[in-house]
Amino acid sequence: MSLNTTPRANRLHIGIFGKRNAGKSSLTNSLTRQEISVVSEHPGTTTDPVYKSMELHPVGPVVFIDTAGFDDEGELGKLRVEKTREILDKTDVAIVIFDDMDFSQEKSWVEAMEKKEIPIIPVVGKADEGNDRAKLAEKIEKELKKKPLLVSALRKEGIEAIKAAIEEAVPEDYKRQRILSGLTGEGDLVLLVMPQDIQAPKGRLILPQVQTIRELLDNRCTTVCTTAGEFEKSLQYLSKAPSLIITDSQCFKQVYEAKPAESRLTSFSVLFAAYKGDIHAFTDGAAAIDGLTETSHVLIAEACTHAPLEEDIGRVKIPRMLKKKFGESLDVQVVSGNDFPKDLTSYDLVIHCGACMFNRKHVLSRIAKAREAGVPITNYGITIAKLSGILDKIQLPE
Repeated sequence: MSLNTTPRANRLHIGIFGKRNAGKSSLTNSLTRQEISVVSEHPGTTTDPVYKSMELHPVGPVVFIDTAGFDDEGELGKLRVEKTREILDKTDVAIVIFDDMDFSQEKSWVEAMEKKEIPIIPVVGKADEGNDRAKLAEKIEKELKKKPLLVSALRKEGIEAIKAAIEEAVPEDYKRQRILSGLTGEGDLVLLVMPQDIQAPKGRLILPQVQTIRELLDNRCTTVCTTAGEFEKSLQYLSKAPSLIITDSQCFKQVYEAKPAESRLTSFSVLFAAYKGDIHAFTDGAAAIDGLTETSHVLIAEACTHAPLEEDIGRVKIPRMLKKKFGESLDVQVVSGNDFPKDLTSYDLVIHCGACMFNRKHVLSRIAKAREAGVPITNYGITIAKLSGILDKIQLPE
């Protein structure tokens, strides 16, 4: 991955929703100016969500998600609808296409989106098909109090209006997120401790490291990279102590014990706890660790899916640390990717990874689910700092 590439997880996620054959795929193709989705007169052509990353002027990097119709039928259809419903958890802006006068289903989905605080752009598609489209638009505005856009994907009419609506709908806090918010200034010396273990792709850095390095360079910081084994030797090479040290959470305690007193300390996982989620929810959630017992139930959630590796941080290291402190009978369950229990009430704590593969909306939706269930949620790096006894001594982003 080049430093100039924007990962999908950092792009504005725009979901396109509607019934089968409402014109979702045609609209996706018109917005992206590519034949991304298969267009057919037969309903149900789109089965799994289709993703397309692109630059959308003047919004910036986005990803469009073409979803299956939410009126799909049959056992397989129910699964497709469930896949579409899961997309809501990662949708920053929703485009809802209305196709006929009976829009009770669309109304139900709009209400679900409003509950999740997703900005909605209502669209009446196939505007080239006659006056009934204008009547449908009037009815939508009257009943839903939202003025829809009239669009013809066939004639490419209304496409620019949708793009303008997307720009206006971008959540206020979306663009303000920075990985190193409040932690560095121009000219700072920053030391990165990055052990390259078997979890790192061969010949590459892992995504949080790449993104952090890029932001440090943009901030005009002097950036020095080392490994855990070479950390103390690297300090000797420097003419002054680093103003900030960013470490892999797995060697938090080692780095803390050897760092200069004046150097502030944080970790990649802690940085991403704020960048991708809610740092205050995660630090509050860490307080629940003190109340765990050998009969407690802990859920560990990984954003990415991978085959379990030796000394895996989520599947091996954190469970081992927890069981060492609270007893071997402590129950630890692990889920990965989009798998996340609908009912969290049986758990005493949820511990989430740094979520470099998720967009922020997706992580916040999980925090909201935990909050609704009354279950504390925290993050890998914050958990390790807590269990190492240094949580109150590390730097948190603003």
